[in-house]
Formats: sequence, C-alpha cells, structure tokens
Amino acid sequence: MWHKPQLMTAVSDLLLAVAAAALLVAATVWSTRLPLFPLHEVVVMHELQEVRRSEVERSLSGLLRGNFFSVNLENLRLSLEKLPWVRHAEVRRRWPARIELRLEEHLPAARWGDGSAQLVNSFGELFVASMSREMNLPLLAGPAGSSAEVLRNYEAFARTLKPTGRRLEQVALSQRLAWLLKLEDGMQIELGREQAKAPIGVRLQRFVEYYPTLSDARRARPAAVDMRYPNGFALRFAGSASHEVRGK
Repeated sequence: MWHKPQLMTAVSDLLLAVAAAALLVAATVWSTRLPLFPLHEVVVMHELQEVRRSEVERSLSGLLRGNFFSVNLENLRLSLEKLPWVRHAEVRRRWPARIELRLEEHLPAARWGDGSAQLVNSFGELFVASMSREMNLPLLAGPAGSSAEVLRNYEAFARTLKPTGRRLEQVALSQRLAWLLKLEDGMQIELGREQAKAPIGVRLQRFVEYYPTLSDARRARPAAVDMRYPNGFALRFAGSASHEVRGK
C-alpha cells in the first residue's frame, strides 16, 4: 500500500472525513449541553376556554429539562394531551429560546349516558371532563361505540323538530337499535328501529305535521307518541294505560 500513493490519498481523505464527522457530532452534543441555549418561556399561542394555565404548568412540570435543543417536544405533547379538555396539542420550538403551544380543546356537544362526567365533543368522540360553567347540553345515550352515530342523528332530529318550537333534550339508541326521543316539555317520541318502508326520518316528519293537534290545550296532552307504525301513530297518556291510535 505504501507504494500506491493514490490509495494512500483515498484512505487519508476517508480518515479525515470520519474525524470531521465525529468532531461535528461531538460539537453538537457538547453545545446542546451548554447553558448557552436556555429556555426562557413557554407560550400558549391562543386564548383557552376550559383548559386552565395552571393545568398546563403542572402538565409540563419536570419535562422542561435541558435547553432549547434538547427538550423533548414529543413528551411535552403527550403530557398535554392527557389533560381532560385537550383533544390535540402542537408543540414547537421558536428560536432563540421559546416553546410555543397550540391546544385544540374539546368542544362539548352533548352529555352522554347517565349524565355523569362523560361528554360528547363536536366530532362525536367521548371524553371525561368537568364543565366549569353551566351549559344546556342535550343528553345522549347508546351502545358502546355509537356516540358519533347518535350525535349525527340528534342533529338531524333537532332540525326536523325545529318547526314544533320544542327543544330536543334527549336521544337514546337502545341495544336493539331503536330510537327514543324526549322533548323539553317531557313528551317522548318512540321512533323504533329503521325500516325500509318507513324510515325514521319520514316517521319523525309525520310527528311534526301532527304536533299542533297533539299540543292542543283543549284536549289531554299525550305523555308519549309511538311513531313505530308505518302508516299512523299511537298516543299514550299520563296515568293511563289507554292508547289512542290515529292513521295517517
């Protein structure tokens, strides 16, 4: 090899490149450990509605180790997303000494189940949190995994019922996939299961058309309206087992 100048030159260049790379790595590691790049602030880039800044501070406590380059952003993100009201978190470095946070908060659309701490967000996802203020949310219920479907149908039912002037307060989907609705005045609407010949949307629209006659002050107001019939409906009155069946 000593008699091959070209080979010696190539080996020398290779060794120099390896040494340079090693020096670069060492310099990078060394520089990140120096107190030359301390973190000066962590900033939430927008106004928070339900998440409290004290919660953010506690969530990040102990995770802001190192400096601007070495702090683990993924650990910060994961910790923030454990907060009850945080749906998604973004964590970014901003030169020279700042960490910026953007938190997507859950937007509550309804209560879920037995009305406990479980809520449904605007995406139909369940989350557990305590509300800091009173919110007049509907109560939804259904089998496991059905929250998105129940929320979609609640929104469709509420639009259909708007001409009645009554707010839809509760929607429940049973294990047999039967729908039960409750209005703000306590009246229940039994829609039952979806039917090819009489879809639930058509049956609910029929209820809307007849609602003015059902709420007439001159006659007894029904406690429940059974819309499971394809061409009519039945009325049930409070304190009585009697029914009144009306055709279409």
